[in-house]
Amino acid sequence: MLDRAERYLRLHGRLLDRLRFEALFKGGSRQRVLDVLRCYQNPSDGGFGHALEPDLRGSGSQPEPVEVAFWILDELDAFGSPMVPAACDYLTQVSAPDGGVPFVLPSVEEEVSAPWWRTDDDPPGNLIPTASIAGLLHKHRITHPWLATATDFCWSRIAELKETSPYEARAVMTFLDLVPDRERAEAEFARLREAILATVTFDLDADGPVHFPLDFASAPLRLPLFTQDVLDAHLDALESGDKWEANWLIWTPVVEHEWGGHIAVERLKTLRAYGRLRG
Repeated sequence: MLDRAERYLRLHGRLLDRLRFEALFKGGSRQRVLDVLRCYQNPSDGGFGHALEPDLRGSGSQPEPVEVAFWILDELDAFGSPMVPAACDYLTQVSAPDGGVPFVLPSVEEEVSAPWWRTDDDPPGNLIPTASIAGLLHKHRITHPWLATATDFCWSRIAELKETSPYEARAVMTFLDLVPDRERAEAEFARLREAILATVTFDLDADGPVHFPLDFASAPLRLPLFTQDVLDAHLDALESGDKWEANWLIWTPVVEHEWGGHIAVERLKTLRAYGRLRG
């Protein structure tokens, strides 16, 4: 599988994902990944752009690419990078009055992006991506003024949830799995578990923009969202496959390759996290 993935990445992947693969699975340089990732960060405000999130094609900073960057820093255990406080300063600048960062900023209208990246002129904070970003900062014990306000926002919004959507549920799971207040996290998880499971697609043959168990649990969770037999069935399917194309709308040709390389690395990480892949 590693050989197939390496060939796929050489044919389709962007430099960032090829270097991630080399660093994670071939003993390559992690510093080179950080050097490339830094090119996606805007020195003027500390945010990330330049199609780090492939469906946001513009150079301007947006909140969601910060999450993408933080997941890469997480896999490299590189939250000591100066990119982190600079990005947190950016999040402080763009946060809504409620303490969360919006799903997308109105400046997206000035850029080229997928049709679903749209918003009102004064968007409120959103659990996507606030909850995932806050969870990762807590995991790495980062101290920054933005985090306390964002954490309060997440607790408040999560407490209001009764139903949810797949992307929101995934952000909520990241936050609840990583936040230090375990008693509160476990209580909210117990309350929301069935609502979160309602957003999951368990049918291995389902196609289209669906979200499978391993999208929610790309590595073992502290919170018992799925039984082991469910995880094993989906890991078996992942282990036997070698298709890494996105299952959502490909609205311009280049994103098929950019997402494909990203997905390939993410799936290999998942197999290794569950002991299905050495390296």
